[in-house]
Amino acid sequence: MHHYEVNFDGLVGPTHNYAGLSFGNVASLSNAKSTSSPKSAAKQGLAKMKALHDMGMVQGVLAPQERPDIATLRRLGFSGSDADVLSKAAQQAPEIFQAVCSASSMWTANAATVSPGADTADGKVHFTPANLTNKFHRSLEPTTSGRILQAMFNNSRYFAHHTHLPDNEHFGDEGAANHTRLCSNYGHAGVEVFTFGRYAFDSSKPAPRKFPARQTFEASQAIARLHGLSDDNTVYIQQNPEVIDQGVFHNDVIAVGNQNVMFYHEQAFLDTEAKFAEIQRKFGEEPVHFVEVKTSEVSVEDAVQTYLFNTQLLTMQDGTMAIIAPTECQENPRVAAYLAELVTRNTPIRQVHYFDVKQSMRNGGGPACLRLRVALNDTELAAVNPAVIMNDELFARLNQWVDKHYRDELSVADLRDPQLLMESRTALDELTQILKLGSVYPFQL
Repeated sequence: MHHYEVNFDGLVGPTHNYAGLSFGNVASLSNAKSTSSPKSAAKQGLAKMKALHDMGMVQGVLAPQERPDIATLRRLGFSGSDADVLSKAAQQAPEIFQAVCSASSMWTANAATVSPGADTADGKVHFTPANLTNKFHRSLEPTTSGRILQAMFNNSRYFAHHTHLPDNEHFGDEGAANHTRLCSNYGHAGVEVFTFGRYAFDSSKPAPRKFPARQTFEASQAIARLHGLSDDNTVYIQQNPEVIDQGVFHNDVIAVGNQNVMFYHEQAFLDTEAKFAEIQRKFGEEPVHFVEVKTSEVSVEDAVQTYLFNTQLLTMQDGTMAIIAPTECQENPRVAAYLAELVTRNTPIRQVHYFDVKQSMRNGGGPACLRLRVALNDTELAAVNPAVIMNDELFARLNQWVDKHYRDELSVADLRDPQLLMESRTALDELTQILKLGSVYPFQL
């Protein structure tokens, strides 16, 4: 039986914009109010998906959310026709209005936490949508994320779906952006590493002071319980509060792992030595490659600006590993020099491939933010909705779909246009037919 790690990339939504909504995310704040290009953003994401497919990876597509979120505005007391609701919200509560227009679901690393069947007590692949309680605009996503995931992985024999954790900061959960799975082989039991920013019920423990810690220890524990993980294959490690305060809002901005490699910055974690010893002990006899980037090699500031660690670390068909990096890494002399030297070292990482995902990067998300990783065997892969798996035909059809429905440019002021709502709904209704998802959006229900 073959085993795969499938990357399901988020398709960028029609309302992709730069409203600067994410406090603690340096790139998001620094590009606030700039004009965006939804069409370019979607095409950049599709090009990366197709490139990975062409490299021999199994690649999937995850649909965006309905935005503007009219249903939420109605919950908040805005009434009348959809056009009335848009107009009133934009005039009376512009901050709330901008939040319900966010296309942030494109970053599907935050869609859910996934545990493969090799790790779980019942042998099923488990999915728990992230509640994303720390940011209002992202807290609107989990219900629809759950519906989309169930439409993609719609076979209870192989897949188990959980409701997102309670919508409370004590159980703040940011999904796979703070979850790393290490294993000798994708089909073998692995070690699931949960990274958290703070303890919700113990204020005496270390925590950041400037920016929020979005993931709690208690949320990570809850996900492990829901997924039927054992203590023998679970490790909890705290993110260094000082790097959170430097703009490292998720662990995947400062570390990335794949199979037997953990690629990380030396300032990423607390109690690193003891926790890595625990990972190695639970991993087994095969050595884990802990590839540390020293501050003297790459500063935290450079890592955040270029998203050196928000890269995808993939196992290629020849067994070596490749880094999928944004072109920002190539354009930074220090980071480019580091990566050029890294591939000559005695580690499994032998290649670097650069991709232009600038539309995403300007909003604070690199290549790794755009994907949700799901380890599957042949039988499980065959049970996945085949319409969401990338191939030449789907790539061409989705590009045509983007050309038909997406705007070339979008400013924050354009979000109040009732025509944009109609364009978005028309696009998403057609997309659910292309991807054979059924009715997953509020306007369809």
